[in-house]
Amino acid sequence: MTSPDALPRALDVVVIGGGQAALAVGYYLRRTGLTYLLLDAEDGPGGAWRHGWPSLRLFSPRQWSSLPGWLMPPGPDEYPTRDETIAYLAEYERRYEIPVLRAVTVRGVHREADGLRVDSSRGDVRARAVVSATGSWANPVLPAIPGAEAFRGTIVHSAAYAGAASFAGQNVIVVGGGNSAAQIVAELSSCAQVTWATVTPPHFLPDDIDGRTLFEQATERYRAVREGRPPPPARSIGDIVMVPSVREARARGVLTAVPMFTAFVPDGVVWPDGNSATADAVIFATGYRSVLAHLAPLGIIDAAGRVVVDNGRAVAEPRLWLVGYGEWTGFASATLIGVGRSARAVARAVELDLAIPTGA
Repeated sequence: MTSPDALPRALDVVVIGGGQAALAVGYYLRRTGLTYLLLDAEDGPGGAWRHGWPSLRLFSPRQWSSLPGWLMPPGPDEYPTRDETIAYLAEYERRYEIPVLRAVTVRGVHREADGLRVDSSRGDVRARAVVSATGSWANPVLPAIPGAEAFRGTIVHSAAYAGAASFAGQNVIVVGGGNSAAQIVAELSSCAQVTWATVTPPHFLPDDIDGRTLFEQATERYRAVREGRPPPPARSIGDIVMVPSVREARARGVLTAVPMFTAFVPDGVVWPDGNSATADAVIFATGYRSVLAHLAPLGIIDAAGRVVVDNGRAVAEPRLWLVGYGEWTGFASATLIGVGRSARAVARAVELDLAIPTGA
C-alpha cells in the first residue's frame, strides 16, 4: 500500500501518529485487508526521535530496540544513537510500505452515526475505527516554581534541548532524576558548570542492567496478570541506565545530584537551605504527559489526562483504540521493543470488530 497524495474521504482505520507506536500498528494492519492510513504531524519519518538532541542514546541494545518484523541493523556501538533510530524508523516505514500522509495536524475526533470523523489540517476523513498513537513528546511537563517569571536566564525543557554548544561556558542547572537528565548532565559537564537538581535522589541501575532487563520484567508482569498471579514489583523505566556517556561521567565524578531548588530569583535559584546561586540556564528533564487534545471532542479524557481503556480500547468510545502511551495502554508500550505486543493486539481487535456487519 502506498501513501496517497490527498486525504481520502473514508477509510476503515485512521491511525493518528507517525512514530514507533503508529508504525507498529501499521505493520499489523497491513495483514488485515482493511484500508488504513497514518496521519503524521511531522515533516518526515522518525516521530519524536526527530526532536531528540544529537548525542541522545537509547538505553537498550539494538536487538532490543526494534519494532515487529525487523531488527535494527548492526552499528558501531551497542546503544543506538538518535540518528540511527530515525534512519531505522524511516526504513521500516519504507520496507513495509506503511502508508503515511504528512504533515497533517489532527484537530479533533468526532462521533458520527456510522463511525468517527477525523478533522485535520488536510480536511476530514471518516473512519470505522481510529487508533490514537500520538505519544507524549509534544506535551512536556514544566513544574510551576515560584519566581520563574522573573528569572532572566534561559528556561528550557529537554524536549527542546538541542545539544551542549549553546550552553558552553555557562552555569547550568539540570532538573530531573531520569535517563534524559543523566545524559544531559554527562554531555554538558564537559563544557559548562553543571548542577544536577532532583526531587529525590536518582537511582542508577547496575552496569549490567539495561532495557533488556526492563522489558523482560515487563513481560513477566504481563504474563502474571494474564494468568491471574500477583505481578512482581517493577523497576521504574525512569531508573538510570548506565549507557557509555553516563558511565564516563560517573568516572569523572560529575553525577552527584543535589536537592531540588525551591524558587527562582532574577539571576538564579534559591536552594532548600536558603542560600542562592547564580544560573544562566535551567534545563528541565521532567517528563511528558500524553498528547490527547485531539480526543477532547469525545469527552472521554479523565482528570489524570488519560482515557479509560480495556486492552487498548476506549471504554467510553469503542470505535477508538490507544497504543503506546505507557503502561496504562499496555506493558512497556512506550518502548520500541515493547509496543509491538500492544500494536498486534489492537490491530487484531480492530480487524475482528470491523468484520462484524453493521447492525449485527
